[in-house]
Amino acid sequence: MTAYAAVVLAGGAARRMGGRDKPALPVGGMPMRERVLAAVADAAPRILVGPADAVPGDVLVTRERPPGGGPVAATAAGLALLPPDTTTVALLAADLPLLTREAVGVLLRALHPEPDGAPPGGHVDDGPDGVCLLDDRGRRQPLCGVWRAAALRDALARLVGRRGGTPDGASMRELLAELRVRDLAWSGSGPPPWFDCDTDSDVRRAEEWTR
Repeated sequence: MTAYAAVVLAGGAARRMGGRDKPALPVGGMPMRERVLAAVADAAPRILVGPADAVPGDVLVTRERPPGGGPVAATAAGLALLPPDTTTVALLAADLPLLTREAVGVLLRALHPEPDGAPPGGHVDDGPDGVCLLDDRGRRQPLCGVWRAAALRDALARLVGRRGGTPDGASMRELLAELRVRDLAWSGSGPPPWFDCDTDSDVRRAEEWTR
């Protein structure tokens, strides 16, 4: 398995759920953010961006600037804690309670098809900059993917330059617009790992899947 880091974004406002700390809501007896962190238990480091009362001791916790600045600002905060030599990073929302280590492994293998990280007969630069899962409607889930850290950092630097020095309020679509992204439909067994919980009914549905 390719060595990788993980950045989990947990700072959303959850307006459709009354502003509650959505990632702290339990699914299958475990807070959603902890389920996501468990799916990347083999990542180093693991970074949680957002409020957190209790997380595993090896998880680094930070906040976006300003708090509530959006997913790109949160991504910037997470990337800032990565060691300089990090080559691969999983970028994940904290409201993916059905995410599994199997699904993360599928994404990593799609980004690095050979053990040395190079596509067959090619160089590492020949492959995509990132791989994201598609939902059941064929829509890209940008916060359910893995990325070449250097490409993601470069895209962030360009975006910050265009926006006058801040990522505050930028969209993930804007961040990823210039990157080579491979979209991957999930074909594995079990519940869909891309399923994110935006509403109470989503949480109930995810709970049913875990029974």
